Amino acid sequence: MNLRYQILALAIIPLIVAISAITLLITWQSTRLAQTSIDTFESNLLQAKQDELLNLTNLAISAIDEIYQRAGPDDDAAKEEVRAILTRLDYGQDGYFFVYDYDGNNVVHPRQLYRPGQNWLALVDPDGDHVIANLIQRAKEGGGLHQYKWEKPSAGLMADKLSFAVGLDKWRWMLGTGVYLDDVFAQTAAAKAELRASIGQTFFIVALIAVPAVLIVFATCMLLNARERRMADGKLKQLTQRIVDTQEEERSRLARELHDGISQNLIGVRYAIDLARRKASNDSADAIGAIERGAEALNGAIKEVRRLSHDLRPRVLDDLGLSPALEALCHNFSERTGIATRLECSGFKARPKAEASTALYRVAQEALNNVERHAGARNVSITLASPKGRVQMIIEDDGRGFAEQGGSGGLGLRNMQERMAHFGGLLLIQTSAEGTRLQASLPKSANLPQAPLSEVA
Repeated sequence: MNLRYQILALAIIPLIVAISAITLLITWQSTRLAQTSIDTFESNLLQAKQDELLNLTNLAISAIDEIYQRAGPDDDAAKEEVRAILTRLDYGQDGYFFVYDYDGNNVVHPRQLYRPGQNWLALVDPDGDHVIANLIQRAKEGGGLHQYKWEKPSAGLMADKLSFAVGLDKWRWMLGTGVYLDDVFAQTAAAKAELRASIGQTFFIVALIAVPAVLIVFATCMLLNARERRMADGKLKQLTQRIVDTQEEERSRLARELHDGISQNLIGVRYAIDLARRKASNDSADAIGAIERGAEALNGAIKEVRRLSHDLRPRVLDDLGLSPALEALCHNFSERTGIATRLECSGFKARPKAEASTALYRVAQEALNNVERHAGARNVSITLASPKGRVQMIIEDDGRGFAEQGGSGGLGLRNMQERMAHFGGLLLIQTSAEGTRLQASLPKSANLPQAPLSEVA
């Protein structure tokens, strides 16, 4: 995976992870809150059913209490009267009272008429619960609730039932009534189904927001990446063309210098040597003068070669450093052009790296070439300084500014700016009709590291 796709992945993956984490957190919190609400709702319904059972049991006891209190343990007439009252005392299709004695014999069951007179102590529901035995046990304990499965009269199917049983100890009877819980469970199941639907809707809404957001971010990154790539390709083409133009310009300059300078001097040397040879062969007295003129032309050619070599790469820059190199550059420039050139570097204490020194030298060289070709200046000054450990070079002239020259700078200025930008520096230009001020600045990182005190000593 190349760098562009790595950056794209680093932008997209955290977004997807964050959206997923937020979605899971919201879903978990919603599920937890909804489940708590459902549990509370179910608990309240069960509590309401329990309260209803207690009220119904109290109602039944109130209906038979007068008869029960005046009857004896073996008063069959009173028992028959109570049996009749409890048989008639029902409520709805599935609400009724039932009575079993403590031995498990059924006494009253208005919905299942085959049960009275039979012993059901060993009756077990589908879950293995001994229903009658447990109800009798609750009655003996003073009354209590018991949940089990029992046939629902209105549906003819087994359903969960919650019953409350109390004891009529004088007759050794267990009196009970119950309510079926299928409606409670149905309401709870409906609430859970609604919860699942709500969670699904939440997922859908989050996906509806998150997926387009991720796609938008992805598309934006791709567009920006494509745009940056096109810009980079364009800049690369411009840079390549600039390099080619610079090379061609430098070749043209060297060809011009070789043709107009060294070539002419060497031709003069050849003519002087030919003249001296002819005079020497004729024993002319002027042969020595011809040889001396040839030697002078040869010295001129040597000087021209040195000047070209110095322009290409000054030895003094490598041997002595930036300040002496700039001093030699100013001297040669002034001598060649007649423009007064001054170098001020008394306060310069920085030690720039070799590459940084070369960049500053080339900036100064290009600036002086611009002054010579375009500015029409009479005076030029170069100031080297090191404010706060940085490297600063200021070049000022009193010639025409860029506006007067009909432009804002060309290839040379772009080259100077790129040389400074390579080291994290800046090139600031102020120009007007009174002259131009060029300031090249490099950060501390362009300097050589300071030597330890022990090495200096």
